[in-house]
Amino acid sequence: MPLKIRKRGKKWWWVYGCIEYSGTKISKYYQQSTRASTESGAWEWCRAEEKRVLNRHLNGDTAGEDEAGPKASEITFAEAVLRYPAKTKDAKYLIPIVEKIGSIQIKNLKPRMVRGLGPDIYPDASTDTWTRQIITPVRAVVNNLYDDSDGKAYRIRGYNNAEKAAQDEKRGSQGRPKYRPADWEWLLRFREKAPPKIGTLAFMMFATGGRISQTLEMHPQRDVNVGEGTISMPGAKGHSSRSLKIPPELMEELCALPLQHPRGWKRTPENLRLFGYAGRSGPRKLWAKACSDAGIRFIPFHAAGRHGFGQEMNVRQGIDANAAAFFGGWADINLMRKANTHAEDAEEKVNRALRRGQKKAERKTKLKLKKEG
Repeated sequence: MPLKIRKRGKKWWWVYGCIEYSGTKISKYYQQSTRASTESGAWEWCRAEEKRVLNRHLNGDTAGEDEAGPKASEITFAEAVLRYPAKTKDAKYLIPIVEKIGSIQIKNLKPRMVRGLGPDIYPDASTDTWTRQIITPVRAVVNNLYDDSDGKAYRIRGYNNAEKAAQDEKRGSQGRPKYRPADWEWLLRFREKAPPKIGTLAFMMFATGGRISQTLEMHPQRDVNVGEGTISMPGAKGHSSRSLKIPPELMEELCALPLQHPRGWKRTPENLRLFGYAGRSGPRKLWAKACSDAGIRFIPFHAAGRHGFGQEMNVRQGIDANAAAFFGGWADINLMRKANTHAEDAEEKVNRALRRGQKKAERKTKLKLKKEG
């Protein structure tokens, strides 16, 4: 799809889509801020990006250098950051990194050096935080630079289990609490006490595997097709939007939602949002209150929605993994199984399986595990 722009929040304009030439996609999928506060500024960013990508496509830039510029590997990390279209959150993470290694040339940027920034910049944080706020943004900056040159990938090994255990022991914490994914019983009890809009929000994420950010971004007219019984789930993490057929009960609830604008936004048709929230902080208090009022364990958005969907499809219902991954928007089935499914009632299941195996063997061999005294 060609580049399109959309205002997110009160200030910034974002770009979505791909750059095409003669009907062929020649760029990555864009879903990022243009860092422009005006519509004209956003379109100017799009034109400049289209010109850059088209020039690279037609003329080739495999040498990794401009006519009068240095090779990619000779550019400093700080210079590479300036070429990277960072999102607001990434930009915040990159500031302390640039202060530490900004003057180092890319060719001298060793993975061990990058991993060492974790305990240096965030000594009391977990290795998960180090990965998210150091390794991931550094890798993105360097790969963006190489993508404009020879296309090779910059790889950095993450922190191993021993490093994680040592850091957890040092800071006296095991990291974020692990939440059991939502199930149908939890969802029904939650909805019994939640306001209708919050109950529908929980139902939507559980039934689609949608992230809270994607779900709240939905437009009530553009992303809901009542006639076909489908919704368009906005893209996330580099993936395009996808059309999903949803349960009729959910569609009925979506149709009952009033047209709403997030608080503080201009009341224009484009700024309508299906659930009326600008971000995840909007429904957070009502969500927590519903859990408390229902007397059920608190489960945050991601564990209730994306993890709940993954667990329900893969573990409880055991449907075709390819179907679950396609519907839920996972490009990698193994990632879905690893990150979004969890051991559930493991002791009971294992002991039942052992018992079944024992009884089967006893019937076949006419022998007993427990000898008669």
